[in-house]
Amino acid sequence: MKKIKLMKILLGCCLMLNGLPLFAQNVRFTEQGVIEFEKRVNTHAVMKRMMGGAREGSFIDEAMDGMKKRTPQFNVFKSSLSFRDQKTLFVPEVKKEDPSDMFGMGVMGKQNNIIYSDFSSALSISQRNVLDEVFLVKDSLRRMVWKITEETRDIAGYSCRRANGLMLDSIYVVAFYTDKIPVSGGPESFSGLPGMILGVALPHENITWFATKVTDTPVNPQVVVPPVKGKAMDGPAFKAYLSSAFKQWGGSANTILKSLIL
Repeated sequence: MKKIKLMKILLGCCLMLNGLPLFAQNVRFTEQGVIEFEKRVNTHAVMKRMMGGAREGSFIDEAMDGMKKRTPQFNVFKSSLSFRDQKTLFVPEVKKEDPSDMFGMGVMGKQNNIIYSDFSSALSISQRNVLDEVFLVKDSLRRMVWKITEETRDIAGYSCRRANGLMLDSIYVVAFYTDKIPVSGGPESFSGLPGMILGVALPHENITWFATKVTDTPVNPQVVVPPVKGKAMDGPAFKAYLSSAFKQWGGSANTILKSLIL
């Protein structure tokens, strides 16, 4: 009897072990598809930060009050991220200019950069529009310092884990990624986590990106290719150009420059 009972236990263990690979095979990973993102900029908060150095009671206060009355608090942008073969292509939806825009928010709020990322070669090629000029910037992928936490959040049907990061030495970043999409990408130039980033928040910059829909579908290889239009520059040369172009913008220049190199 003891021998029969022992055989049953061993048989049960074998069945459980054999079932583990089958369970693993049933876990679905999305290796190519299209992600729709929504970017939200708190316009009122950004303008308040840009005008922080102005004295109270000055004409700036009146201008700010007028801007708040004419401009929605949040400026919303749409974009899509196509991915396959460890490559991504971020393409923004073109948005009409706002004639009521003030204080250079048109420069800051635009989302018209097309960004190609190749994670196998750590290469980024982006088409960037600045002051009515188009640049084709070739650079290495941005390096970021991440600290993964235990916090989770559901985004667009995927369970995502939170990571806190730092970019450009001073910008605090909160990101949510899913390992069910095994591509180390995300919106704009955000990357570097063990899975796709579906949510990003820059709390001190008053900007967020969150996925609204993930379509698990085959993507034509001819879709995820680098942009080709623009004046060719490498990353350091482009940053030097921006610093020179906006040096006359005073205290707001730093805020604008940060937004242009995200």
